[in-house]
Order: sequence, then C-alpha cells, then structure tokens
Amino acid sequence: MGDTSKKRDPLNPAMTLGDHLEELRLRLILALAGLVVGAIICLFFGSKIIAFIEKPYIGVMGTEARLQTLAPADGFTSYMKIALIAGLIISSPWVFYQLWMFISAGLYPNEKRYVYLATPFSAALFIAGALFFILVVAPLTIGFLVKFNEKVLGVSSNFTFQNYISFITVLMLIFGIAFQTPIAIFFLNRTGLVSLQALRRSRKFVLLSVFIVAAIATPPDVISQITLAIPLYLLFELGILLIYFVERKNTS
Repeated sequence: MGDTSKKRDPLNPAMTLGDHLEELRLRLILALAGLVVGAIICLFFGSKIIAFIEKPYIGVMGTEARLQTLAPADGFTSYMKIALIAGLIISSPWVFYQLWMFISAGLYPNEKRYVYLATPFSAALFIAGALFFILVVAPLTIGFLVKFNEKVLGVSSNFTFQNYISFITVLMLIFGIAFQTPIAIFFLNRTGLVSLQALRRSRKFVLLSVFIVAAIATPPDVISQITLAIPLYLLFELGILLIYFVERKNTS
C-alpha cells in the first residue's frame, strides 16, 4: 500500500485544471446517480404524484374535469417527465450536496464551512420553491388563464395532459431555482465577492431585475410574473438580513 498521507485532497484549492475537470466529472456522475434513483422511486408513485400535480387544474375546472391526450405516446412521455422532475425534487439534497462540493474545490479552508451550511438550505429552498408554485401560484395562474380564455377570447379551456404537465413541471423547476437567491447572495458575501453595503445600494436595480427575470421565466400573464417577482425580491432581502446578522455576530 502507498503512503496515503501524500494523496491530493480533492477539495484542495490548489487543484489543477485537470483536477477540477475530474472533480466535475465525479460530482456529475454522483448527482446523476442520485437523480436516477429518485426517478425510479417516483415511477412507483406516479399516479399519486399526478393526482397532486392535477390539484390546481381540478380546483379551477371542477372535480369532473379531466385532462386529455392527443397522441398515443403523450401519456407515457408525460409520466416519465413527472417521474424525472419528482425524482430531482426528492433527490435535491444529494444533488445540491454534489454541486456545493464541486464549488468548494476552488475555495480556501475557511470558506468551505459555508458550503456545508449552504447545502441543506439549498435543498430546502428548492423544495419550498417547487411547492410554493404548485400550491399557491399554479391555482392563481390557471384560474387567470381560464377566465381570460372565457371572458376575453370566448373560448373554452381544454388542456392536454402533456401541455399541462410541461407547464407545471417547468415552472416548478424555475421557482425552485429562483428560491436559491438568499443562499447565492450569502455565499457571494462570505467569499468576499459582494459587500453588504453594495447589496443595499443595489436594491432598486434588483427590484427592476426581478420583474424582468420573472417576465422572461414565466408565461405571459401578470399573475405568474408578480407571484415570482415578489418572492424573488423578498428572498433577496432575506439574503441581506442573513448577512447582517452574521456580520453583527462576528463583530460582537
């Protein structure tokens, strides 16, 4: 056996480009393995997950409403998509752990402790963002779109299963990623890239930016845009608040 004391620490900030690429490959493989396991588990609970995702639609359209498919494979491909997205959500603690471990490879030892703090909060915020959309935003958005179709266009809303699932799952991911805002802000501050004062001065620009991002990331309806923009800005303020308390604690 060789001298293990001479082995390179995979999280050493002095890693070469080749080491970083190897670290990235390893983390991607581990993250994908966790995602595959999560997706396989969700395949067995697909019917229950579909019933949960359909709740906003049923709530707006009534208990007798049913989604429809137009092509033979639509139901199957949508079922696979649901399993994949649900698998990502339940495996998000593992996936975010691998992501943050890769990021930590370029950090100094005193900065790495923030990575270990960020990992569980990233997963929790991702899940919270996805649930916030399906429980709060989706019913409002679907209700608005259905009423717009009826009152303004004079057409009925008969959604297909495939389009509805794509609409819901994509926005669940968008909201889950958007809810990473306070963690990203906190991490940038702790690594010395952004100061608390700079964040405070940027409030008006951030407010404008979140509405632009919300307009790009969501369907072209006011409800979706507002319900993403407002939480985004509040999460930005939460990030500032976290930094303030940490700096106050360090100086006391």
